[in-house]
Amino acid sequence: MDITGTVDRQPLDHKKTVGEQGSPCRIKKARTVDRSVYCETVSCKEGRKPMVEKHYVGIDISKDYLDVMVLPEREKRQYTNDQEGMNKLIPWLKRIPVEVVVIEPTGGYEALVAAALSSRHVPVAVVNARQIRQYARATGKLAKTDSIDAEVMAEFAQAVKPEVRKLPDKETKDIRMVVSRRRQLVEMMTAEKNRKSTADDSLKPGIQAHIDWLKKEVEDLDRDLRKRIESSGVWRVKDNLLQSIPGVGKVLSSTLLAELPELGKLNRREIAALVGVAPYNRDSGMMRGKRVIWGGRASVRRVLYMATLAGITFNPVIRDLYNRLVERGKAKKVALVACMRKLLIIMNAIIKTETPWQYA
Repeated sequence: MDITGTVDRQPLDHKKTVGEQGSPCRIKKARTVDRSVYCETVSCKEGRKPMVEKHYVGIDISKDYLDVMVLPEREKRQYTNDQEGMNKLIPWLKRIPVEVVVIEPTGGYEALVAAALSSRHVPVAVVNARQIRQYARATGKLAKTDSIDAEVMAEFAQAVKPEVRKLPDKETKDIRMVVSRRRQLVEMMTAEKNRKSTADDSLKPGIQAHIDWLKKEVEDLDRDLRKRIESSGVWRVKDNLLQSIPGVGKVLSSTLLAELPELGKLNRREIAALVGVAPYNRDSGMMRGKRVIWGGRASVRRVLYMATLAGITFNPVIRDLYNRLVERGKAKKVALVACMRKLLIIMNAIIKTETPWQYA
């Protein structure tokens, strides 16, 4: 086999072909000029193909550049984070038998890369940056540069093999951005109200004017959000199902549809862990610690918390559970978290079965 991967064909005996009667054929380790195809030395019989080595890619994304690392050959490249860079990156990756490409969410700079790779059927996984950083610390990589980050992501892909999930469509992305913007405005409005309470009297009118403007912006986004949901048949059906539950309003329904697309597709334990309302053990040796929740999608959990407070008043199932836990001596916060998990499981079941709320 020469360096281009072409097998040198020798004249064969017309009475016997390679592979007959278990005759082994030896394929030596070879690679192409662009180092994109590898095959290990194997003994094969007729009908068996050479093994193709899997490749794992990590891409560190910044505003202007993409730092790329490919394992196992540890090849590094850098491209611009624009369409011209995509036109060079994707054809190169398409020549490599890529198992998975790992990228991190970077506040929107990853959108072009994720969409371009997914549209060309390159398997891509958007992984929480905290998971990758913890992996780096566990492997002793404390330094942090773009090149090192790309290498750590490639090693994470090779070791963990994260699940490749389908990226959201344009409609979901648009609604998600509206929900995210609404959350930002609400946070700014809360901050301005806190400032007003301690501000000098001469500054309060200006702060109040800003609060009024923010409130109007939130109302405009709410109208836009409802219009988007009602114009989609699938979204409208799910929204109606969720709002059939006492205590679930427009804000929680919109947030779940935009930021929790897995709702109705996972079992009760998986959906609780994904949102971050599943209790985890803290036991070691003789110590028996309290069960705690952590991780998950904080944006969903915040809205779910407010809806659960309403559910304790208006939803008989949630109210009964809360009262029962408090009567058994559970702390109110613990009982509230249990009610959050119960409400989430109810919503998950309703979306999965496509059955409105029913209470006998």
